[in-house]
Amino acid sequence: MRRRNPVAKVLVLHGPNMDLLGAREPELYGFQTLREINDRLQALATERGVTLETFQSNHEGGLIERIHEALGEVDFMIINPGGYTHYGVSLRDAIAAVGIPTIEVHLTNIHAREPFRSSSLISPVTVGQIVGLGAQSYELALAAAIDVLAGKEKKKG
Repeated sequence: MRRRNPVAKVLVLHGPNMDLLGAREPELYGFQTLREINDRLQALATERGVTLETFQSNHEGGLIERIHEALGEVDFMIINPGGYTHYGVSLRDAIAAVGIPTIEVHLTNIHAREPFRSSSLISPVTVGQIVGLGAQSYELALAAAIDVLAGKEKKKG
C-alpha cells in the first residue's frame, strides 16, 4: 500500500525517557530538549522538501501502534528506541513487519557504555545505525533517510 502524496514522509520515533532530554543526565545526553531536537529536524525536513512527523512514547505498545499505523503512510522511519534497544523484541518485530526502511539512532555511543547497552535487537532490521553524536545523530539520520528516498544510497544491508 503506497501513499498518494508524492512528497516523502519521514516518521521520527523517540522511545522512553526522551521526553526528559535537557534535564536527564545532561553529561550523557546533552542539554537540548526533545522539542529543540524536533524543531531542528522539522526545519531540516522543510529545507529538503520532505514531510516530517515526530512521536514520543514511554511505552513500547505506543511505539508499536504508531509503527503499525505508519504502514502505507510513511516512507521512512528514524527511531531512538531508548532502553527498548536491548530488550524490545516486540518493537523489533513491528519494525520488521511493516518493512519501512528505518535508521536507528542514539545520542550516546551505546557500544562504549555498559556492556548490556552494546547489544541492539533493533539494528538487524534497520538500514543503519548512527550513535554517539548527540542530537546530530538525528540530523545525520534524516539526511541519510532523504538520500535513500532519493535513490542516492543503498536501501538495505
